[in-house]
Amino acid sequence: MIVDISHILEFLPCPTPQDWIEEARKPENLSVILVDHANNELKAAQSAMAIMSRYRTGKFDRNKGRSRNDEETGGLQLKPEDQLSLLNKMSRLAREELRHYEQVLAIMARREIPYTHLGAGRYAGQLSTIIRTYEPARLVDTLIMGAFIEARSCERFAALSPWLDDELKKFYQSLLKSESRHFQDYLTLAEVINGSDIGDRVNLFAGIEQDAILSPDQNFRFHSGIPG
Repeated sequence: MIVDISHILEFLPCPTPQDWIEEARKPENLSVILVDHANNELKAAQSAMAIMSRYRTGKFDRNKGRSRNDEETGGLQLKPEDQLSLLNKMSRLAREELRHYEQVLAIMARREIPYTHLGAGRYAGQLSTIIRTYEPARLVDTLIMGAFIEARSCERFAALSPWLDDELKKFYQSLLKSESRHFQDYLTLAEVINGSDIGDRVNLFAGIEQDAILSPDQNFRFHSGIPG
């Protein structure tokens, strides 16, 4: 089944560099790809559940983390329909990410790849540096960041799958539909909760994301930049 990810490619500020693909194709890096992939699926599920926990009542502490110079934003509570949409989409996303986590673990087990400790890459950390600290801006930025992570994951699954063995190729191509939907869910929720255009924030995150992808990176990971 061919999945159209043209909207993902239009959203991202740049494609994955060929240098990263060449590094990812090396047999010695397969264990890094799979272990980091497993870690990412687990983190994605945990992030979705953290959003559910933090915003389950739909209430914001508007003043928490606010400085005198912060822009005034939003009200004190999500609309009931937006609250339920957020919780339902995050619940579904968490379940799917945990299922993907189990699938990666099964592939690792069949290939006798140990689930060893692998330090986190810089990608998510760089994106998180511009998340605002007050609500509802914090939630909006967290959702935009989630959209970029899901979009980049989808793009890399598509870019890498032609160079993999049949099992991994089929698996990665099977993830495109769900990752694309996760991206759209995050972005749509951010737009609705913000209540106004989020283009400026998306562009700000895009600049950070592009730097993370196109600059030299000493640690090879699934979302890393150009191998340093």
